[in-house]
Order: sequence, then C-alpha cells, then structure tokens
Amino acid sequence: MKKLVLVLLSFSLLSTGLMANDIAGTWMSIDDETGQAKSHIHIWVHNGIAYGKILRLLNRKPTEDQDPVCTECKGSLNGKKVVGMTILWGLKQDGDEWSGGTILDPKNGKTYKCKIKAKNGGQTLDVRGYIGFSLLGRTQVWKRLK
Repeated sequence: MKKLVLVLLSFSLLSTGLMANDIAGTWMSIDDETGQAKSHIHIWVHNGIAYGKILRLLNRKPTEDQDPVCTECKGSLNGKKVVGMTILWGLKQDGDEWSGGTILDPKNGKTYKCKIKAKNGGQTLDVRGYIGFSLLGRTQVWKRLK
C-alpha cells in the first residue's frame, strides 16, 4: 500500500511539473502598460517548437479598425490581417522556460527575441520580449483561458 501511495504521489508531482511547463493552449494577453486585455492568442507546440497566433482582438475602441492589417510589418506579413497572424515562433523548451524564439508586435511591426515561462501552476505566462539582452525588454503576463 505504501508503494502505491508513493507511486501516485510521484506521478502527481510529475504531472504538476509538466502542467507548469505546458504553454500550449489559448491565452489572454494583458498590456503591461495599461493592464487591459489585448487579445486571445493560441500557442501550440510542433516538433518541440512553440508557435502562437492571434485569435481575437479585445477592447478595440469604436474609432479603431475592428479588423486591422499590419501596415508596419516587413516582408510577407505586410498588409496581412492581424487576426490569424502568427506572432510567436521558434521557441524551444530549456528547463522550465521556453526561449530562443521571436515575437512580433503587429502594432509597430517590430520583432523581438522572446522567452516564456509558465507560472502559477501553468495558469499564467511571463512573456518577455527584448532586444539583445533580456535586461533590455518588457514582460507581459498572459492568463490561460479555459
């Protein structure tokens, strides 16, 4: 009986750790400057690499374009609709965080290096975009949607 309890406890701890690192799912991005919800973003992992695309824009003012295109994006993304756009790519898991990827800000068309870390039992993500070194950047906290 003691062995069974030990096995179940070990499995429970292992699965909790895996959930904390599981970034796949749908997330609500929160603007780090205003604190307002900005969008719903779907993150998936394919062959060990994480990607994310915008599913929905939130809190658009009536005077703002409700279905905008990225006029500031470079290359093939220029003029493409923001909803449905892949804005996160190339992240690989490194211990308890995902790093080595890129994130696009469709508002200004700029790309940044990116790293992500799941927190609060996998219910929030710290998403850090930066230039050069991680110290030169910003972090947003995204909330998991059910």
